[in-house]
Amino acid sequence: MDRSGLIDAVGRRTAGGGELSPEQVGRVVDALFGTVARAGAIAETLRTGGAVTLVGFGSFHQEDGAAALRPGKALNEFVNGEVGRVG
Repeated sequence: MDRSGLIDAVGRRTAGGGELSPEQVGRVVDALFGTVARAGAIAETLRTGGAVTLVGFGSFHQEDGAAALRPGKALNEFVNGEVGRVG
């Protein structure tokens, strides 16, 4: 999934869909993940030695000087087909 696909998917899942414009969702995606020109909140946190934890999804952190994602239990269970599809 690329950036525009992510924006479309998030837009469909927020506030019943149609509540937020693609531009608004795009600004949120960029604020979290960043752009070529500007780092997002996750990257900035990792740069300062911090971690970002999203309960159930996982944590973004540094491992041996590189960014890494440690998936959470809920994400692993969903990806492995152990729980049903949500939303």
